[in-house]
Amino acid sequence: MRTKTLKKNKINVVTLGCSKNVYDSEVLMGQLRANDKDVVHEEEGNVVVINTCGFIANAKEESVNTILEYVQKKEDGVVDKVFVTGCLSERYKPIYRKKFQM
Repeated sequence: MRTKTLKKNKINVVTLGCSKNVYDSEVLMGQLRANDKDVVHEEEGNVVVINTCGFIANAKEESVNTILEYVQKKEDGVVDKVFVTGCLSERYKPIYRKKFQM
């Protein structure tokens, strides 16, 4: 079990799908930075925000695989928290809530 430290969280924003998601991720990162958060884009961080796509077939598959990858990293203690946002999380919320026990 990992113990909590007093170090500042590093938030990794992972962007998948369309150009709208890129824009949304940039806005999110700007808001986080404005609130004095340490933010990176698709680099290592102990907190992960995955901005998903729920419409483009390849991007949906990539979104699900990315979620599974980071959930496994969380279980392994590599990351502390995983947040999922974007179209996939909204469009399929009931299905994925059960699947990922959210």
